[in-house]
Amino acid sequence: MKNRQQLPLAQAKFLTSSVIATGVDYALYLLLDWLWFDPVMAHTISYPIAVLVNFYLQKRFIFDLKRKVHSAFAISMLFSVIGWGLGVGMMAFLVNLPFLSDWPILAKIIVTGVLFFFNFYTKRYAFEGRKK
Repeated sequence: MKNRQQLPLAQAKFLTSSVIATGVDYALYLLLDWLWFDPVMAHTISYPIAVLVNFYLQKRFIFDLKRKVHSAFAISMLFSVIGWGLGVGMMAFLVNLPFLSDWPILAKIIVTGVLFFFNFYTKRYAFEGRKK
């Protein structure tokens, strides 16, 4: 990203890639939750797969890569692991609330919303480095 005026465009592109990756995440989450696993385990599996999809889309379409690809990938995955842990913790907490225990998909939506902003700024750093 060249300057501050491009931030809204970058966020819109990030939103688009996030929608695609979130579609992958939710499709896997719903399949795993329906067939085999409880909501927390389903999220634990579906989120990392969506992260890989999102990394590819971000590298290809959103951020100006100012690091070596393997460095950006390593930093991005480090932040993704942190986001994954935050998400698993939030899911575990939220699905134990009376209302959300009956509607775990709402817990998943809340977690997704919180992680969107965390992911944008940490991935921007992973790809582009510190702002000067």
